[in-house]
Amino acid sequence: MKTIIKLVLTAIAVIIIAKILPGVSLDDSFTTPLIVALVLAILNVLVKPLLIIFTLPITILTLGLFLLVINALIILLADKLIDGFGVSSIWTAILFSILLSILQSIFHSLIKEEKTS
Repeated sequence: MKTIIKLVLTAIAVIIIAKILPGVSLDDSFTTPLIVALVLAILNVLVKPLLIIFTLPITILTLGLFLLVINALIILLADKLIDGFGVSSIWTAILFSILLSILQSIFHSLIKEEKTS
């Protein structure tokens, strides 16, 4: 249940970012952001670890800043896979990934469960 809530919150974050960030286009339906959230989750699980392993030397040299480029590549790949979602450039994808990370951390902190010790 918590995973579904996280996917819905990510879809809401995608809608918010598409409204405020020029260069990101999104269909008017709510199913497209849900598909974007699901595809991003799948790509982050399957593709991102491989990209991190292959680019480990440059990631170390840039002190981890190359991970922003990897996140942008994942978003551009999602752009190619989903018809109703579009990102205009790599720079827009980098900014999209930064804003998505910020919104996800805010949303996920709101649903964080209290730990009982």
